[in-house]
Amino acid sequence: MPGEEPLVGRFAGRHVLAEFEGIEPSLLDDAVLLKKTLAEAVTEAGATVCEVVSHSFAPQGVTVLALLAESHASVHTYPEIGSVFVDVFTCGDRADPERAVALLAKMLGAGTVRMSTVERGEN
Repeated sequence: MPGEEPLVGRFAGRHVLAEFEGIEPSLLDDAVLLKKTLAEAVTEAGATVCEVVSHSFAPQGVTVLALLAESHASVHTYPEIGSVFVDVFTCGDRADPERAVALLAKMLGAGTVRMSTVERGEN
């Protein structure tokens, strides 16, 4: 209809950047667990997961990337200090990146969560 914004192709989104601390270090070196947990968190927050990949570092640490229909999510772990950097960007209104981050923090048992949101595009 004239005057309505299209549901598809809207150039706008929210980019959430977060840091978690106080996580059991063994969880942060388990690529399989982290892939599953990230996929579950973003799915429960309304995103559509296309693919999830990971890379394990020596002597420790994992990076997990989730390609989403709405954009992407990533986790970068530091087991030696029980900390994680998290990045979730979703376009449109269907997925809730703040909820994805909150769910991920809960699933990993984070003691401290710092989170900021950047509005991107034409909001």
